Amino acid sequence: MQETTRLAALVQERIGDTIARHRAALAPLGADADPLLDGAAGFLGGGKRFRAQFAVLGYRAVRPLDVEGPVDAEFGAVLDAACALEFFHAAALIHDDIIDRSDTRRGRPAVHRAFAARHREHGWRGAAEHFGLAGALLLGDLLQSWADELMEEARAAIPDPEAANRARAHFNRMRSEVAVGQYLDVLEEQQPGFAAHDAQLERSTRVLVYKSAKYSVEAPLLIGAALAGADDAQESALAGFGLPIGVAFQLRDDLLGVFGDAEITGKPAGDDLAEGKRTVLVTLAREQLPTTTRRIFDDLIGEELDGEQVAMLQRTIRESGAVDRVETMISRNVERALGALDDAAIRRDAAEQLSRLADRATRRSF
Repeated sequence: MQETTRLAALVQERIGDTIARHRAALAPLGADADPLLDGAAGFLGGGKRFRAQFAVLGYRAVRPLDVEGPVDAEFGAVLDAACALEFFHAAALIHDDIIDRSDTRRGRPAVHRAFAARHREHGWRGAAEHFGLAGALLLGDLLQSWADELMEEARAAIPDPEAANRARAHFNRMRSEVAVGQYLDVLEEQQPGFAAHDAQLERSTRVLVYKSAKYSVEAPLLIGAALAGADDAQESALAGFGLPIGVAFQLRDDLLGVFGDAEITGKPAGDDLAEGKRTVLVTLAREQLPTTTRRIFDDLIGEELDGEQVAMLQRTIRESGAVDRVETMISRNVERALGALDDAAIRRDAAEQLSRLADRATRRSF
């Protein structure tokens, strides 16, 4: 736990230094740019740092790294890659909130809502909502740019060009997969009805894998491992662990999106239902519903819901047995992931830490 705390502190310090460096470089643009830079600092001021931790453990699976020691050039490169993932994640969340028209994130106004509120407070001309969307889009783009720069700095500090290029290739593929996965998620929400069960489950699983699962765990592990000079067998073992843990991570997120405590998650209860998310949880629930109940269920998904309707949908999902089935899927994916580490050619201390982090990531309540 002490090591995890120090790593989180080092990541936060490096994030702060990165923003401060960019703030100084952008000073000639004047004080009008401050709200955008303040938004970057505020949005990146905390979080679970799972992706940063998985990146560092990916490196440590291949090469020893003293996280409690001084930050030398080697450790600095790993931290840059870890922070690149955190900047990318922040950008993805900001854009995701725009797409989902979310009002809150982590118990505070979503970035586009905060920019819109600023517009209204100052009485500026034009539409406040449009200004909010524009500000949030640009902040997300800015954070993606900084993520790219950090990844390049990490890559430049690695003496082995093949390892550096391999890490960059994993990072590039991750960004493409997340963007396309997000598009597939949006596309699903626009469909006039659900597909046949097996087809819908395949589509829901595809979104889960490419929008979230791969970039939450597998990609950070592979980026860290590549920087350490991992061979194909080591990368394969880490991918065999990372993908099922990423799936379990997102399945837990889907449960929280329907049943999570708003005061803990920072999102309204049942938010995924109002947004019309066609998650694995929703797909499994529909399969067990009688025709009339399913029709009512389908009519409500994706609509503005009051508290009574949210409670009714939650009860319907629970009674369908879908929650128990998803919990079983989470457990099986964790077992599959841990099995991939049994005979893997990676450092044993890192394997043990990966197991502990996997447990934290898949059992969380927020």
